[in-house]
Amino acid sequence: MSRYRFIEAEKQMHPVNLLCRVLEVSRAAYYRWKACPVSPRAAANLVLLDHIKRAHTDSNGTYGSPRIHAELQDQGVRAGRGRIARLMASADIVGRRGRRRVRTTIAAKRPAPFADLVRRRFYADHPNEIWCGDLTYVHTHQGFLYLASVIDVYSRRVIGWAIATHMRAELVCDALRMAIANRRGQVRGVVFHSDRGAQYGAKSFMDLADRAGIRQSMGRVADCFDNSLAESFFATLKGELLYRRSWPTRGETRSALVHWIEAVYNRRRRHSSIGMLAPVVYEERHQVQCHAA
Repeated sequence: MSRYRFIEAEKQMHPVNLLCRVLEVSRAAYYRWKACPVSPRAAANLVLLDHIKRAHTDSNGTYGSPRIHAELQDQGVRAGRGRIARLMASADIVGRRGRRRVRTTIAAKRPAPFADLVRRRFYADHPNEIWCGDLTYVHTHQGFLYLASVIDVYSRRVIGWAIATHMRAELVCDALRMAIANRRGQVRGVVFHSDRGAQYGAKSFMDLADRAGIRQSMGRVADCFDNSLAESFFATLKGELLYRRSWPTRGETRSALVHWIEAVYNRRRRHSSIGMLAPVVYEERHQVQCHAA
């Protein structure tokens, strides 16, 4: 029996509002079904579309069909990705895509002090093999904020970040310190990849990395593909958060950035490169596998 038929059969005993809420269907969909009886497949599509709309809303309107598909699978809703994509298109439900960003790192005038150890191979077998870092600007009505990030390539998790009103080397140093602390100092041998920005070639940053046993790696000047993972993170941040509204104050913006990085990106947002899992979930599964081995 379909959910709509169940509601129809039970509505004399229970309020329609309650039945719809318990069965997780909208009243509008139920009344559409009642006004125009549809085939079992069409009725199932209405139910599926309700699930799709809820998952899309829960993602703050950012998920496209691949992530909606993964989200519904975790909820026990079985439907093919193609079917979900067709229903989303018919209902004009779309995800958000990032835009190309303006570069904020200042290229060092001298030759890069470090070779490119990554060469665009942004994958790792374990945590703390390769990290990548970059920085970007955020516009507010009170002026710019600058955000530096450190991402573990293995899980795509942001393990270090720093926010300031300047983009001196101190900013990227603070982000690296957070990453080292989050990994409890067990970072000797990590490769840290960045562009050739002056901040990453500053003595203070190089000394900090050297003391921790971190090996630096640098891509080429003005080639976004040499640090594409960090570029992709900032494109996602801007497309899913920053470009969707204006930001009056630095304080409000900083709070939103911290929440999005820690609560949304690291713990909820699904990544296609790690099996449509969130970074924290992916790392937790890695730990379980290591303990079981």
